[in-house]
Amino acid sequence: MTETKDQVTQYEVGAMDHVRFEMEELVSNMCMALNDAKRLMVIWALSNGSYNVNELSALLSSPASNVSQHLAILRTRGLVDTERRGNSIYYSLRHPKVIDAIDILRGVLRDELSRRTGIIAND
Repeated sequence: MTETKDQVTQYEVGAMDHVRFEMEELVSNMCMALNDAKRLMVIWALSNGSYNVNELSALLSSPASNVSQHLAILRTRGLVDTERRGNSIYYSLRHPKVIDAIDILRGVLRDELSRRTGIIAND
């Protein structure tokens, strides 16, 4: 069966609508959670295993109250899981592949900084 131009266009529009919805969800959930250097550092620390607030606080040289606030945002956005062990709550990455995404973005940043440095050097 051969698709007409209208059928392909309807399919493409439907696909774009789906991608648009996913992008809006990505921005409102994940990107908002990742839009803070301290939260990125929390995520980076959790790539080595699970930690409680006090351990993360010491690791990041940041007040426990501040780390706790960042963890609450990351938990609400679905990026970290919690597990109670005795009197402590331990946090871990729900989706370790977020580290891969951060590494890709770090690579893009390094490439862009290198490009800009090259442009400045050539001026």
